[in-house]
Amino acid sequence: MSDPIPDQRPETFQPPPPPSVEPEPKAPRPVKLRPVAIGLFVIGLILVGLGIPGILPGGTWTGAAFAFWGILLFVFSFIPLPKTTGSEEPPMSTMEKLTGIFFEPTRVFKNLRAHPRWLAPFVVISVLSAGYTAAFVQRLTPERIVTYTMEKLEESPIKPPPEQMEQIKEDNLEQARQPIQRVQSAAKAFVSVFVMNCFVAAVCLLGVLIFGGRMNFWQALAAVFYAALPVVVIQKLLSLVILYIKDPEDIHPILNQESLVQDNLGFFFSPADNPVLFVLATAIGILSFYGLWLRARGLANAGYKVSSTAAWGTTILILILTLIVGAILAALFPSFLS
Repeated sequence: MSDPIPDQRPETFQPPPPPSVEPEPKAPRPVKLRPVAIGLFVIGLILVGLGIPGILPGGTWTGAAFAFWGILLFVFSFIPLPKTTGSEEPPMSTMEKLTGIFFEPTRVFKNLRAHPRWLAPFVVISVLSAGYTAAFVQRLTPERIVTYTMEKLEESPIKPPPEQMEQIKEDNLEQARQPIQRVQSAAKAFVSVFVMNCFVAAVCLLGVLIFGGRMNFWQALAAVFYAALPVVVIQKLLSLVILYIKDPEDIHPILNQESLVQDNLGFFFSPADNPVLFVLATAIGILSFYGLWLRARGLANAGYKVSSTAAWGTTILILILTLIVGAILAALFPSFLS
């Protein structure tokens, strides 16, 4: 009896198991912002509570500003930080970055790529802005600033009714005279500086992405703050010197509220006769070009992969949009420039 013939059918093919790929670790988030955000929101609620019954004059708007700031920071705390590999250069010290942005900005911006810290320039810019505003009001007097502003408001197309005009003037004078109101104005300057630079950073990030670059929001925010720092420091310090040298009667109560430095072509145009040309010409100046160069440099070096074309394209696009908005406002409200 012969041996049984073995089964020669091929074995069923078993595909090898897929290679195990460990999930990529999630980028950390700035959770340290959350206690600060909650604190600002609570402070805002307290100020609103004191302002509504009149215990703290002006507290309602100041509290609303702080509450909004807290909400904004809390939302931002969910935005991931840049991913790091561990091989990056260690973070520069705060003093190294604050001084280095004047002398070696490229190194500072490259360091911000892995360590996008923005608190120091934010504080310096806010303090200088609030300090110059307080000195400006003290030098020109609240009465002159408010009276001049109300006269120009009366000539504008948004002129309120006469009974409201008088009330608005009294409220503004009270706000400018009272020390507690001045402190609140300085505090609101911190909020406005942060919100404005966050908006610019968001536009910069969008522009970089449109031009094919790669960037994180925190990288854009740090680059925007540090790019603005040298311009603000030079502008505000020089303006403070000029403020106390120049005759107060020769200082414009509205146009010179931000700066007294005349380094642009706006000097050749009369804001009363050519408001649109005046606004456009103010963009052509030494500090303006310095700021544009710093912002383009910051975007190119602080992002993951941002070409010089993308950085300059984004910077010029923002400049064009700013000029368009400024020209429209000058055409609609020329009285405020006269």
